[in-house]
Amino acid sequence: MWALINAPDNLIFGVALMVMLLLGVLELISLLLGGINDWIDGLLPDSLTETTHAEVGLDTTDAGIFIRFLSWLYIGKIPLLMLIVVFLAVFGLLGYGVQTIAALLFGSYLHGALATVITWLLALPLVRLVAAGLYRILPRDETTAIQQENLVGRVGIIVLGDAKIGSPAQVRVKDAYGQQHYVMAEPDSDTTLKQGETVLLISVTGNRFTAIANPSSSLVDTAT
Repeated sequence: MWALINAPDNLIFGVALMVMLLLGVLELISLLLGGINDWIDGLLPDSLTETTHAEVGLDTTDAGIFIRFLSWLYIGKIPLLMLIVVFLAVFGLLGYGVQTIAALLFGSYLHGALATVITWLLALPLVRLVAAGLYRILPRDETTAIQQENLVGRVGIIVLGDAKIGSPAQVRVKDAYGQQHYVMAEPDSDTTLKQGETVLLISVTGNRFTAIANPSSSLVDTAT
């Protein structure tokens, strides 16, 4: 056991578990005191957090590969700090497991870089599986769950990409509770709505919204 832990090729897995323990303590403090998870989630760009929320989210067939990958890992659905703890735990323990099997099969540990890549690839599906379980059991505020149609008539801002007909962009919009949602929208005519521009959502079909440029400066992206 100590040979496994002390082997130079396995150093990264030990570091991952040590960081996991430290973040686990921080997560416990967050659960007791509150606020830390929100602060950590706020460190990410708006376009990379809360990629899905309640019943309103990305149309994953239209979202970019990176955004779809984040959604697949349940980023934005469970606290980011908790997800990092899960990843580090899975990565560290799985890494030791991979190296143990390698030693039994080949008589020596895999090179650290190769073991890291293999473990990383194997860890992602397991992290998603654990995250999915946590998502089902973690409490959520059901009062902020809304139907997509309720976002029609609200003003949002394009946070990812430029919107064209047939090529939607990601729009951040607030509902009546002040909760942020990220939806996909395209213009209603042959125009381009650019990233950073405020838009008015005028209709929705499936998971895709139709938007126009904000027609009035008095319409702002705030809760009523």
